[in-house]
Amino acid sequence: MTEALKKLMSRLPDDVDGAMITSDLNRRYLTGMKSSAGTLLFTREHAQFIIDSRYIEKAQKVITDFPVLLQGNLCEQAAAFFAEEKASRIAVETETMTLSDYHRYAEKMPSLTLLADDRLSNEVNLLRSFKSPQEVEAIKRAQAITDDTFSHILSYIKPGVSERDIALEMEYHMRKQGASGLAFETIAVSGVNSSMPHGVPTDKKVEAGDFITMDFGASYDGYCSDMTRTVAVGFVTDKQRHVYDTVLTAHLMAAEAAAPGKTYAEIDKIARDYIDQNGYAGKFGHGLGHSLGLFIHEEPRFSPACTEIIKPGVIMTVEPGIYLPGEFGVRIEDMILITETGAEGLTHSKKELIIL
Repeated sequence: MTEALKKLMSRLPDDVDGAMITSDLNRRYLTGMKSSAGTLLFTREHAQFIIDSRYIEKAQKVITDFPVLLQGNLCEQAAAFFAEEKASRIAVETETMTLSDYHRYAEKMPSLTLLADDRLSNEVNLLRSFKSPQEVEAIKRAQAITDDTFSHILSYIKPGVSERDIALEMEYHMRKQGASGLAFETIAVSGVNSSMPHGVPTDKKVEAGDFITMDFGASYDGYCSDMTRTVAVGFVTDKQRHVYDTVLTAHLMAAEAAAPGKTYAEIDKIARDYIDQNGYAGKFGHGLGHSLGLFIHEEPRFSPACTEIIKPGVIMTVEPGIYLPGEFGVRIEDMILITETGAEGLTHSKKELIIL
């Protein structure tokens, strides 16, 4: 039984008898079993995993501390487990369970009361926010592939190459270097397209004087990396250089200040205020960063709305940006691990302006 599952079982509120986990990533996090299906049931004392014939053999090898059942009538099996446990008030993942699934389970398991509150989802999110040494190592491996890909793509970019070709070359290289997958769809946008924070690569060809923003990440053993670099081709104008230097300074200031005891909003404010004071108020529209792990966007977040206290063990991105519609955009993103005394940088690619 994973440490995370043991903790979650022990943290069930007094008015909750048991829980159902149905989402892919939470199921994997709590059991170690990667699959596109399966249901984890548990109370404070016992757990049971139900999965279909596609995965049953693997699941029985991976999960050895509690019963693994071949799925038949899932609702009857779940109701039987909870009846044996004398459990009737069952928490579900309201963050990921669809409303139709909620009603279907409630209708087919009338002996159970499914709780429509966020406590289970919030508790799992809290557990996932603190990374174990094994998780940190997997994320570092993913980032090593991502750093290597950035070094590789610098020799590939030149006038006439399309955004789509750049993205495909990066994805191929990550796979070739051992990535188990992509952390998310690669962003590679140039010139006026770089003003869109989540622009989609097109057939636009790179031109001299373009900024190219690349936001990409590898997955290693299911864990994600995330980095962004903006590079220039041929030359930059004074305005481009000023925007780049402003983003870089905001990035460095925020990363340097990140430490336990402060709030996530405080760190966001450091970068946001610097950008605003340098003439770009309103041009940094997204949050400063987010946690990540099995999923690319996890909680907590560096944002004006997140007043939680920063604690050690969390991995965050730091990604300020300035976006000038119809002109260009700049974003620089690293990952950091919050330590007992500050933050450890996990991204090792050069951040200073590169002109190819």
